[in-house]
Amino acid sequence: MASFAARARFAPLALAALCGCAAPAPPARAPRAVADVLAATSPSDWEVLDASNLFVMDLPRGRVVIELARAFAPAHVANLEALARQAYFDGLAVVRVQDNYVTQWGDPLAEEPGAKPLGGARRELPAEFVAKGALPFTALPDPDTYAPEAGFSGGFPVARDPSRGEAWIPHCYGVVGAGRNEAPATSNGAELYVVIGQAPRHLDRNMTMVGRVIAGIEHLSSLPRGTGALGFYKTPEERTPIARARIASDLPEAERPKLERLRTDTRAFRAYVEARRSRREPFFVEPLGRLDVCNLQLPVRPATPR
Repeated sequence: MASFAARARFAPLALAALCGCAAPAPPARAPRAVADVLAATSPSDWEVLDASNLFVMDLPRGRVVIELARAFAPAHVANLEALARQAYFDGLAVVRVQDNYVTQWGDPLAEEPGAKPLGGARRELPAEFVAKGALPFTALPDPDTYAPEAGFSGGFPVARDPSRGEAWIPHCYGVVGAGRNEAPATSNGAELYVVIGQAPRHLDRNMTMVGRVIAGIEHLSSLPRGTGALGFYKTPEERTPIARARIASDLPEAERPKLERLRTDTRAFRAYVEARRSRREPFFVEPLGRLDVCNLQLPVRPATPR
């Protein structure tokens, strides 16, 4: 003889069998919108960004802040620090804006006799296309077309191949790479570009990625497109000058950007991923339940008092 509790548990099923109707569904968990997930985060879910790892570039339109990918390109980041500390970028310019592709900046005379000297920075560096060894990694639940796995590591979008022990930063919107010539070991960080269009993932593992823009991307993505080949500007007047570029920790305290980003090793991040995979806002008719690594922009906001 079944207990009263058991009879009560199976009663809806028995009723369904008698009447030919479906058993009542268990109560559904209330869906969460992206804004609701972020509003429910706590200070411990966010990480204040280290000023020594931020590259700050001031343009006439405003400030651009780049978080440096030290774990993926240590030699290039060290060179960028040396270049910034000798004011190398000051007075240089944005030289190329190719629609749906990249914005590029550096010395317009880089290949000519009047090029600005690199000073104490190295002229050529080894290619840092992939990082080897164990890195913190939070995998996304969906497959990636260009890699066995995709996710986030240290705040950066990352693809990886565990069988080869390799990880790399994919060419997502806002990611910054080091320009080079045809040979792999010909970049040094003096010429940089940022992705401003649909992710050109065919470039993955073919370029050294040095960071990602975390503030001010609009000052680079909204510039007039170049009319020359590959989006290069034809005349000096078309270029956007760089007023100043520094490592944030070298700036006076009052001028340093104070930002924090959502940590990717938290339950809050996993909830954010799920909210982005299946959008629950009233506008969305079909929550697709899929997410590409380049379609997940990691939230960054002004740092809150601790």
